[in-house]
Amino acid sequence: MIKLYGHEMSGNSYKVRLFLELLNLEYEWVKVDLMKGEHKSPEYLALNPFGQVPLLVDNDTKLADAQAILVYLARQYGGEEWLPLDALSLAQVVRWLSTTAGEVRQGPENARLYHLFGATSINIDRAHQKAELILIQLDKHLSTRTWLEFERTTIADIAVFPYIALAPDGKIDLTPYPNVLAWIDRVKQLPSYTPMAGI
Repeated sequence: MIKLYGHEMSGNSYKVRLFLELLNLEYEWVKVDLMKGEHKSPEYLALNPFGQVPLLVDNDTKLADAQAILVYLARQYGGEEWLPLDALSLAQVVRWLSTTAGEVRQGPENARLYHLFGATSINIDRAHQKAELILIQLDKHLSTRTWLEFERTTIADIAVFPYIALAPDGKIDLTPYPNVLAWIDRVKQLPSYTPMAGI
């Protein structure tokens, strides 16, 4: 049985939960209460020394980091539809995983952390600038395509989706980005799509 340790307000936990649902895999959801500091408890740190969510446990496999978990699930259970193996196609998907951990994190994700969770260590002006930059690029990219790559859903879409869709939590208006909004709606129409608060 797969176990997913996470928090319901974590976009990174959500993207793994969403992918598990899209793959129609059975799993057990284990809430890690970030507000109570459970991610820093000795018990949890024994599972994940980084003290972060999400964490996936699949039999003897323990894997942290949302993007890494998406890669694992795609290869283990999803096949090439979700993560192609030829060099160029694989690189195109990995590019979006990097963008998720870079520009999306520095922009919409950080703005959400600042406004929703009071993370005052974040430079909110910089986060809004980064968010505008990635949203402009994303909207332009999606102006000529349905999905981020290959005209089908891949883990690129699943990785990028949560914090872009949650951008309004960070006081970022998505209305100037019609192609991004249309893409968000397409993700929501996927079979077995599961929602999250704020999306």
